[in-house]
Amino acid sequence: MSSEHTDFLHTTLGRTGQRVFRLGLGALYRPGERAVREGIEAGMNFLLWHFTNPQMTRALREVLPGQREKVVIAAACTNLGEWFVHRAVESALRRLRTDYVDVFLISWVGAGKLRPRSVEILQRYREQGKIRHIGISTHERKYAGELVRQGLLDVLMMRYNAAHRCAEQDIFPHLAGSNPGVVSYTATRWTYLLRRPRGWPENGRIPTAGECYRFVLSNPNVHVCFTAPTNCAQLRENLAAVARGPLQEEDMEFMRRFGDAVHAAQRWFL
Repeated sequence: MSSEHTDFLHTTLGRTGQRVFRLGLGALYRPGERAVREGIEAGMNFLLWHFTNPQMTRALREVLPGQREKVVIAAACTNLGEWFVHRAVESALRRLRTDYVDVFLISWVGAGKLRPRSVEILQRYREQGKIRHIGISTHERKYAGELVRQGLLDVLMMRYNAAHRCAEQDIFPHLAGSNPGVVSYTATRWTYLLRRPRGWPENGRIPTAGECYRFVLSNPNVHVCFTAPTNCAQLRENLAAVARGPLQEEDMEFMRRFGDAVHAAQRWFL
């Protein structure tokens, strides 16, 4: 990839100190082992693993022995209590045949409901070297902003896209103090940003998936944006798109207008 966009394509994941490719790889839609390997070979070194995905598990088992320090693995469990935390951490270590997980996230954290006991357990795992960094995944922006202000998070995973930009007020202004790694997902708003919303001109421009990823990554507050392709072709398209670098301001403004139209047409959808 061109050196012109080196800083756009790579960054340090906040206070974790880990160098990452800014397009992260999730495997929610099971793109196949070949796609996972191809993504890693292309430089995608931040991967979101889940125990229900055997494709990524098999690929990582092959890759990790020779590249463990180059690959940043994130794993997660739902915010249901300490038993789930123990089980999820131990399961990730066992299934991936690794000594540690780089980032462990407690997901679906509601406002004011991060369980202190779960955090204590993760802190002990961190002291033991079995996980390196602790974070959460949440839709509750104001609560996330408060946790960031308190310096409790190594990594924050949250929704940010052209239709959902409130993190610009609720979270991003608070980052400087504790410098957590910021990871976003659903850049396409579950594909709604790839469709014509109600009221949009019939012949009006529609964003591409690549433009959605570039919009998110054009915000310097976001370190990584996850993509979850369904096959190798989509993976290659997304990589080619981000290699073009940040969007120009004219395109950023178009994405904001289109995002507002999508949000107005789908207010019921979170």
